[in-house]
Amino acid sequence: MPVVYVATSQLPTPFGVFAMHGFLDEETGKEHVALTLGQVDDGQPVLGRVHSECLTGDALFSLRCDCGFQLEAALRAIAEDGRGVLLYLRQEGRGIGLMNKIRAYALQDAGADTVEANERLGFSADLRDYAICLPMLQHLGIASIRLMTNNPRKVNALEGFGIRVAERRPLQFGLNPHNSKYLATKAGKLGHMLGQQHQNEADPE
Repeated sequence: MPVVYVATSQLPTPFGVFAMHGFLDEETGKEHVALTLGQVDDGQPVLGRVHSECLTGDALFSLRCDCGFQLEAALRAIAEDGRGVLLYLRQEGRGIGLMNKIRAYALQDAGADTVEANERLGFSADLRDYAICLPMLQHLGIASIRLMTNNPRKVNALEGFGIRVAERRPLQFGLNPHNSKYLATKAGKLGHMLGQQHQNEADPE
């Protein structure tokens, strides 16, 4: 995969001052970033998150998903650990793009769940591609990660691309009345390892 490193700058945040590294996927034209804190190239497993872009949750404070809550929790955890990495990948709406995500939201407003909505639009439930993660981590000198995720499929996907996942750490944040069905669907249909409340909603007696 033709991935080009662009530049590194400082990124002050409420959680700490991160280094922001820019990468360009020349094949797709998409621009991705990695945020790092502390020394990450010493060969030891690095606390990390692979976070797919969610404009509505990350920037517009949407309560329909848990993405913004997970992003904030991951950055806070990295800051508390003193070292870590967050890969921010530009694959909105589990890979279907922002406009199709809005179309999917409209279907959800009419009663579909998040998987059904994608399928009605002609997409699979999850189109995300994690191939770019390996060259980004290799550039940063990161040999293995302690991955913050509730998604075992993400662990398997990263390992399939040659990334060593030393540990999976749960990242369960943001449950609210607007996203309870969404989280239950992620638990019941997508295999996400969420809290008991989500599992109960996914598998009601």
